[in-house]
Amino acid sequence: MLAALIRLASLNEPLLITYVLHLFWPVDKLDADYIRRYLGDLTPLQESCLIRLRQWLQETHKGKIPKDQHVLRFLRAGDFNLDKAREFLCQSLTWRKQHQVDFLLDTWERPQLLQDYYAAGWHQHDRDGRPLYILRLGQMDTKGLVRALGEEVLLKQVLSINEEGLRRCEDNTRVFGRPISCWTCLVDLEGLNMRHLWRPGIKTLLRIIEVVEANYPETLGRLLILRAPRVFPVLWTLVSPLIDENTRKKFLVYAGNDYQGPGGLVDYIDKEVIPDFLGGDCMCDISEGGMVPKSLYRTAEELESEENHLLTDSIYKSASIFKGAPYEMLIEITEASSVITWDFDVCKGDVIFNIYHSKRAPQPAKKDTLGAHGITSLGAVNAQMIDRSWVLGQDYSGVEKAFICREGESVQGSHITRWPGFYILQWRFHSSPACTASSLPRMDDVLASLQVSSHKCKIMFYTEVLASHDFRGSMTSLESCHSGFSQLSAATTSSHSSSISR
Repeated sequence: MLAALIRLASLNEPLLITYVLHLFWPVDKLDADYIRRYLGDLTPLQESCLIRLRQWLQETHKGKIPKDQHVLRFLRAGDFNLDKAREFLCQSLTWRKQHQVDFLLDTWERPQLLQDYYAAGWHQHDRDGRPLYILRLGQMDTKGLVRALGEEVLLKQVLSINEEGLRRCEDNTRVFGRPISCWTCLVDLEGLNMRHLWRPGIKTLLRIIEVVEANYPETLGRLLILRAPRVFPVLWTLVSPLIDENTRKKFLVYAGNDYQGPGGLVDYIDKEVIPDFLGGDCMCDISEGGMVPKSLYRTAEELESEENHLLTDSIYKSASIFKGAPYEMLIEITEASSVITWDFDVCKGDVIFNIYHSKRAPQPAKKDTLGAHGITSLGAVNAQMIDRSWVLGQDYSGVEKAFICREGESVQGSHITRWPGFYILQWRFHSSPACTASSLPRMDDVLASLQVSSHKCKIMFYTEVLASHDFRGSMTSLESCHSGFSQLSAATTSSHSSSISR
């Protein structure tokens, strides 16, 4: 360490020497120039919390002591609650030691497949001097990457990005002469479709979010989401529960070309730095992504244990659909413009999926779950909910065009509700082309089929409702394409086969 200090002195960097001294020797008060140069504005209470936590680590922690900036991130994430910050920091330090994260950048070599198909990379910096990371998620074959590489390799990739981000923050702190403690991430969603919402891929993403939230708090300064397409509410509904509230406040979402002009990208990134694929003049040296060749996929045997974990340890429910007895999910919506989302796999047989709306409650309607925001789930049953005396188009109506889902397919979609009332998500047994989605089975047929038929299908499904005021509050800039969010709405049924990916 003495040799390192001598080298720093030869560079005539007294503040750097002060910085190193503060890493190893506890003091009762931090140097004002050191705080200004490396940590930013701190109140006396915040400074005291940092000193106390650092001294506690030096006295009790066996291993590498993190830098003040890293300790400060955990304090900020815990609102400077010393006990909370200490608990989370110690858990993270144990995790780093267990997985040798401190050596990741020096020891891990990215597979060539990642270099070729992972459409992301570091690119310049934003107006505040923060390192800028660009992720062209819409151009990435997330399903292909998971199938070819597996969850652990992708997790390592994300960890290496975060470690590189910490290093770049330190570099930019020296370059700009002021504290740079976080980075900006720009996510381009142009090209995002239902293939990106393949459920095992979503599960991988959720696990990665959990790891990053726990070990890299307060490292994201701003997240710019550009060219958000119609499927974005589905993705947002699935991942947002795991994102910290403080982190959500840093999200800025733009639909279409809303990011261009005042109030858009130029408010956060200098014009000469905007990448060419976003209308700028700067060449961005990152992969363009593309489809991963199936010849590079891992074998079913290699993925089996991982796939089973992803499929069973989840919020997804399973259901059997008998011939003549549909499986139905009844949802009460009290606010128009709420968004119903669905994601299901057809594990056995072929099914017909449909959505109906009624102003009055179908029978049987037994309330079992009261949701937030006045949205009530009334349960799911293997019985016909719509009274057989009701007339289609009069007592109830179809709000989505029915479609056939084949065995082995994954289906995702969303519907933005036009009216309050009761919505029924229905899965029906499909046995031949003669079956039509518009004809509803009668109760007599249901009872008869249950007695004499053993035909059935099986699905795994997950449904979610995004409340209208939450939708607007979180994604105001998406108002312009509000009416187009439903993947199966009447406005898009003509292009249904191309807009739904299974």
